[in-house]
Amino acid sequence: MKTATPPSAVRLLEHLLTDCVARDASDLHFAPDLPVYMRIHGVLEPQADHPRVAAEQVQAIANHLAALSDRPPLTAPGSLDGAVTASGGARFRYNIFRRQGKLAVALRRLEDRFRELSELGLPDSLYKLCELSDGLVLVAGPTGSGKSTTLATLLNRINRTRRCHMVTIEDPIEYLHDSVKALVNQRQVGSDTAHFHEAVVAAMRQDPDVILVGEIRDLATIRAAITAAETGHLVFTTVHAGDCVGAIERVVAVFPAEEQAGIRRQLSMVLRAIITQHLLVADGPGDLGRRARRAAGDGAPRRSRVVTSEILLANSAVANLISTEKTSQIYSAMEAGTALGMQTLEHDLARLMMAGYISETTATAMARSPNILRDRIRRLQAGVAGAGRNGGRA
Repeated sequence: MKTATPPSAVRLLEHLLTDCVARDASDLHFAPDLPVYMRIHGVLEPQADHPRVAAEQVQAIANHLAALSDRPPLTAPGSLDGAVTASGGARFRYNIFRRQGKLAVALRRLEDRFRELSELGLPDSLYKLCELSDGLVLVAGPTGSGKSTTLATLLNRINRTRRCHMVTIEDPIEYLHDSVKALVNQRQVGSDTAHFHEAVVAAMRQDPDVILVGEIRDLATIRAAITAAETGHLVFTTVHAGDCVGAIERVVAVFPAEEQAGIRRQLSMVLRAIITQHLLVADGPGDLGRRARRAAGDGAPRRSRVVTSEILLANSAVANLISTEKTSQIYSAMEAGTALGMQTLEHDLARLMMAGYISETTATAMARSPNILRDRIRRLQAGVAGAGRNGGRA
């Protein structure tokens, strides 16, 4: 029998979530004996106008969150993931965890609508991935870099343009897709299925065209995702990696040494693209940077953020480099493939810096090779100067 949540705890949660939206915060944290923290435009700071949340209130809120997403309350050591929709319509992903024997809660605000790739700072050419009939598409990046939002944008395009069956396997379900042109079935690990890999295997018996695997975390799930891509399904998933080559090596490294050569060959055949992205503070001299530095009403600087991305499209040359364990040469293939839509991290950092979105300091700190970054900046500057001499004609 479920215990009713005290109304005061429900009201407090709604107040915190509403204020998180009002302050345009991306994350909300609270725990006993600590102030309420919010991450606003990339900066995590205590919110002095919010009283500290008592331990019994945190416990009640944690139990309420678990109940809202049909999860059992966290009673043992560990953590609990889920997602909920606030009364105002905003959706949040949460993680309940223990610290010093007491519960704490971290919530991330999800986008309230599906955005276009251009709004995310990604090229529209990536929509071509939505037209693929099979293969594996990886979206890589650190935690909080917007991987789920990018995938939601791509899946929304498929949902609105293709007559197909789309199955998503997530922990938790972050973005809700109503069936439009596609039939969409979303499954949550923990309540709809026990494990990622079991759900992927089962999905192949559910007549899918497109499968989303929220994250490939273990060998069994990676193996199942590759098999699904091999057998005529289009598979989208995420991996934690800092660049495209790192994403490939991260996938391969999960397998035992004796299997890695075979996995490289499989991956070379099914991989279609890797998108790696990072969020950077917009501190450049351009309009976005000026808005980022503009003082908010309380005098605190606003720190808008911008996406920098690296894009690898798996053509025959890239596939050969993957299968022959020459991934270090992939960057050269990406440089040669710019006309196809590929780009290295340094190329995009140079573009953002030249457009005034980020400072040279930020670009240099993010680059794998500052020397390559400087070379890309010089090339772009030369292109701009050349266009100016020709009166803007190509």
